[in-house]
Amino acid sequence: MKSEALVLGIETSCDETAIGIVRGRTLLANVIASSVDEHARFGGVVPEVASRAHLEAIIPALDRAIKEAKISFTDLDALAVTAGPGLIGALLVGTSSATGLALASGKPIYAVNHLAAHVSVDALTHEAPLRPTIALLVSGGHSSLLRINDITANIEKLGQTLDDAAGEAFDKIARLLELGFPGGPAIDVLAKSGNKDAIDFPRGLTHAKDSEKHLFDFSFSGLKTAVARYIEATPAAKKSDVAASFQEAVVDVLISKALLACTQSGIDSLVIAGGVAANSRLREVAAERAAKSGVELRIPAPLLCTDNGAMVAALGSLMVSAGASASPIDFSADSAMSVLEVAR
Repeated sequence: MKSEALVLGIETSCDETAIGIVRGRTLLANVIASSVDEHARFGGVVPEVASRAHLEAIIPALDRAIKEAKISFTDLDALAVTAGPGLIGALLVGTSSATGLALASGKPIYAVNHLAAHVSVDALTHEAPLRPTIALLVSGGHSSLLRINDITANIEKLGQTLDDAAGEAFDKIARLLELGFPGGPAIDVLAKSGNKDAIDFPRGLTHAKDSEKHLFDFSFSGLKTAVARYIEATPAAKKSDVAASFQEAVVDVLISKALLACTQSGIDSLVIAGGVAANSRLREVAAERAAKSGVELRIPAPLLCTDNGAMVAALGSLMVSAGASASPIDFSADSAMSVLEVAR
């Protein structure tokens, strides 16, 4: 068991080719090569385009990360790589590269879960170790409420989205507002000049009748439809008001359910992670409501919310420190890998 393990992490689950290097809880390098501009003209991520972009970017990103960290490859204690969930073609570029490096160097490899890695990046931004906590994981492909007992071995799922993920909803509404792709940052900016109370959009799965079966689940498809119908019926509506009101509806549901999970579980700690955690209004509301509820709030820096290699390396380092067994070299990538499976 090594408390300051030097680990290189590889993340290629979607459209970012990302390499991170950490020593224990210290970030040494975080290189991200995004192919988002190549996908923008299609209005979303195209799997084949993403896979090809990973192939072109991964070696230069590896070289740059090693240089930024001022280490040599032989200094590494272990490798970590995202094994899932994600786009299978994109995942295979990362896992093939990582297993090749592991075979050539004899370094142990940890095939980790992309979602657990998002939570693990907390280790790079907070000095105190992560105690049992509720985690709100919100991104373009996932919206989940989790109970984290041990990030390296014991995660319980409390709820998840039944349809669109929060980030996916942002992208779809941005498309309706003609804001381009990715939609999250564009709506965040536009909403600052709008009135969040201008339009009373619905909050999915928050009625009393939903509490029995879907207390901690999310649904954003109804909200998306309501916004689309409003835009169609009100062509003169201010886009900034639509963006602000839509964003407020999403944020309200996410934070309300996350804090309810804290209350009902008796856990006074909340981690918010994933790409949507970079949203400025989400961070503002979370801070206000968590303080009123007496809940400790931990959110990574915005740069570490979106997909990155640092989070993968962080989870790998935590697993080394915990004495977890390395993955077999013949592990397989899994596009639908469950968040309950921390590593393969």
